[in-house]
Amino acid sequence: MAADEAMAAAARGGDLYAGVVASGAVATREEAKYAVLGAMYGATSGDSGRLVPRLRKVYPRAMALVDDAARVGEDGGIVSTWLGRSSPRPSTEWMRLQADATGADADPAVVSLARRRAREWGRFTRNFVVQGTAAEWSLIWLAEIRHRLAQLPEVFGAAEASGPFAREPHLAFFLHDEVILHTPQEHAEAAADAVREAAAVATSRLFGTFPIDVPLDLRIADSAEKLEGRMGRLDGRVAGNRTEERPGSTGQGGG
Repeated sequence: MAADEAMAAAARGGDLYAGVVASGAVATREEAKYAVLGAMYGATSGDSGRLVPRLRKVYPRAMALVDDAARVGEDGGIVSTWLGRSSPRPSTEWMRLQADATGADADPAVVSLARRRAREWGRFTRNFVVQGTAAEWSLIWLAEIRHRLAQLPEVFGAAEASGPFAREPHLAFFLHDEVILHTPQEHAEAAADAVREAAAVATSRLFGTFPIDVPLDLRIADSAEKLEGRMGRLDGRVAGNRTEERPGSTGQGGG
């Protein structure tokens, strides 16, 4: 979104936090996590607040994007995701409080409250542009997965619990950045390919030729239960998992 190639390089191929450490911005992976989450949520105190300024030195374009979004929100403005979805305006009460705090004789308590509310709304708009765009990526990903699964032929053996999808691979679950596919065993590899291809399409449609990748952590198993505690989540990225059951397989992917 910010065309920050240094940030893209830090995330390329795997663990974003490890890449932030390698850049010299922070010393440990734990510090990198505090810093990145602090940047997304507008931390100003604690470990996150202490570490966020280091990111501004190494990733100035990425930080400028979220910092600008926060300032717009603090002023009562509207920000947009990459595909143009706009944030809501602050409430009438919020606007009235800000107006009451601008008078020359405004109560210091009112001024303090207004500043606090402004910062809170700025944290919302800061996060909105990032999380909202991530949601758009996910929507394209899911649509492309469905499109590819629909091209796979029905199989002879039915998984009756899957109802209308008893003979077809299908999406069974999606939450945040994880997806589970339930697919006949013979389509498990093709379903995994569909997840990978869909992720590549979602990335190219949103960001064109900008050098960013979204690596997946895909797994195949007889049951989604076997992935408990093993689902790979690439922090701030997309991870995919896949599983399979007989005669219907479970395909799991998350990011």
